[in-house]
Amino acid sequence: MPLLDLDPAVVATARRLAAAAAAPVVEIARSHTTTSLERATLRLAGITGADSTHRAGDVPWVNRVVDTVAEQCGLEHGVCGPVFHALREHDLTSLTELAEATAAGQVRYRVPTGADGTRAYKAARAAVAKGLRTVDRNRAQRDKLVARLGDPPRRPWIYLIVATGDIDEDVVQAANAARAGADIIAVIRSTGQSLLDYVPEGATHHGFAGTYATQENFRIMRAAMDEVSREVGRYVRVTNYASGLCMPEIAVLAGLQRLDMMLNDSMYGILFRDINPIRTFVDQRFSRQVHARAGIIINTGEDNYLTTADAVDAAHTVTVSQLLNEHFAHEAGLPDALLGLGHAFEIDPRVPDSFRLELAHALLARELFPDAPLKWMPPTKHMTGDVFNGYLLDGFFNLAGVLTGQSILLVGMMTEAVVTPFLSDRDLALANVRYVLAAAGGLAEDFRPAPDGLIVKRAHQVLGEAVDLLGRIVDDGLLAAIADGTFGLMKRPPDRGKGADGVVAKADDYRNPAIDLLDEGAGR
Repeated sequence: MPLLDLDPAVVATARRLAAAAAAPVVEIARSHTTTSLERATLRLAGITGADSTHRAGDVPWVNRVVDTVAEQCGLEHGVCGPVFHALREHDLTSLTELAEATAAGQVRYRVPTGADGTRAYKAARAAVAKGLRTVDRNRAQRDKLVARLGDPPRRPWIYLIVATGDIDEDVVQAANAARAGADIIAVIRSTGQSLLDYVPEGATHHGFAGTYATQENFRIMRAAMDEVSREVGRYVRVTNYASGLCMPEIAVLAGLQRLDMMLNDSMYGILFRDINPIRTFVDQRFSRQVHARAGIIINTGEDNYLTTADAVDAAHTVTVSQLLNEHFAHEAGLPDALLGLGHAFEIDPRVPDSFRLELAHALLARELFPDAPLKWMPPTKHMTGDVFNGYLLDGFFNLAGVLTGQSILLVGMMTEAVVTPFLSDRDLALANVRYVLAAAGGLAEDFRPAPDGLIVKRAHQVLGEAVDLLGRIVDDGLLAAIADGTFGLMKRPPDRGKGADGVVAKADDYRNPAIDLLDEGAGR
């Protein structure tokens, strides 16, 4: 039941302005491709493995092929035409064989035309369709497992992070967390992986503050959590990151290995990893098409804005970003049920009425996006190392999540942002969540903020400021707003940033069977 009495006309204006602000960026995303998007397409077509003979270390075969095509005939026509023409021309039976021949300098790529081009596209479409059938089977398998084992009996779902650097140790911690009540296991990526322009191969046992996102690591964790799901009697979901320079590829690998959620924000890589804005927007559109096909819930990153900007002064920028993320997701075919918009409990606890303000912001998100599985993030910026104060603050965070009907609650640690939490810290954090859910899980039905009170007035104020900001963004352009530091105080010009050299304007005859098939199957 709505509690804020938001003006439907104001809400409609906000969405209309968000669509207008996003439209030029969507057109850029549609008219460009990237090296990572082309690699993702070949991964759907079946290419795997890496060149282990390279002196600088293993180089994924997909990088070897796409880089060679880019060098010899460009990517503006799409990688599939040259690749599948070369496969037939050299009488090779697999993309891996083609990659090996490419590394040996035995292949010269060209853009096929006429009958050659038609045959190449037809072969590429068949190969990509096979990969998408795997994605479809995984989605159906998830549905069967949820029907058989059941979902958690209540919301919010409890989301807990593991981040050891060793996939085998991650499995141990994840299994114990699930047994202790976690519904979602998030495997944090190794520090800096978002800036790698390739996806490592195989299982990894070393990382820095996290474990590398690889297809094999995805497979290992999903298999382990399937086993634990049967043990605990509910389906345990697995999360990783589809972000950074390899966003589309990691989205594909998640679909191929039945991950359930992926962190996937339209602007996070731009703002906090200095990745080129155009590349990010092109890659996020394709990745969201893949997520929509795979039935993967995305988690957006608005919570990060409040770690660099003031959570009261910048509250409206979170709302603006949520509205933009919603539009970008819908345009890519992602429905509300898969749209895990993010926000956070990051107001300085010394601010008068800080808890009431947190409730206002959380309720605003809940009522603006009633059908979205909102992801509620714990305090980090104002965790001081005083574990007693931190534990209390996390209790207030958990209470706010319950009171405002949040869907996904990331477990806060009293040592958050101070040290890497111990297993004992996680156990205490889960106990905090369990207590609040048991003691106050139904309190939302009794919670009615006063119509003329601070909570309602603050929500209306933030929405009004969001509408004003969206109007300015429509006038000036979203790329200009990002360049000016509108979000998270980070200034990122559209012609700079990492990965800019991997952005390519599409030619008139550009063909990509993955995009075609995803467009055709958008309503699945």
